[in-house]
Amino acid sequence: MKASDADILIIPGYTNSGPEHWQTRWEQKLSTARRVEQSEWSKPVRDDWVARIAQEVNASSRPAVLVAHSLGVPSVIHAIPHFRNKVAGAFFVAPPDVANAKIRPKHLMTFGPYPRDPLPFPSITIASRNDPFGTYEHADDIAGTWGSLLIDAGEAGHINADSGHGPWPEGTMVFAKFLGNLKP
Repeated sequence: MKASDADILIIPGYTNSGPEHWQTRWEQKLSTARRVEQSEWSKPVRDDWVARIAQEVNASSRPAVLVAHSLGVPSVIHAIPHFRNKVAGAFFVAPPDVANAKIRPKHLMTFGPYPRDPLPFPSITIASRNDPFGTYEHADDIAGTWGSLLIDAGEAGHINADSGHGPWPEGTMVFAKFLGNLKP
């Protein structure tokens, strides 16, 4: 699949992805990419985020490819039963452990627990060994239940601009290969 064959939905996490974040850069470079905007980035409500993602998937004119970071990951997983249009694949980065009572802010726990059913589309999950919002072991566990290919990002923090992943060329290469292997 080429980028022009898909609606690439950029799904940021808590507080959105700023101008230096790799998601923002990808959105600007990929002609068929658009951000799933949430009405409240700093006080997320699970049902609202899930409904908004489902609305964007269902409004897609081409198969959707989902690019979710952080809190965007559980939001996508909870939205799957509401998808009416085709999702060709999902690219998950830095899934937080939303069932961990130590997560801050605490209201992010309302996005947990993750459904553990196999996903109805191909996916990749990229996780860091030192992500402050979720352990690598947690990412390995949920990716395994979903049937998602897990990629070890090493010690990459939360894989965002704050951890030095603004341009993130390694992620771009993995995404390009993933996209190329998807069926339109």
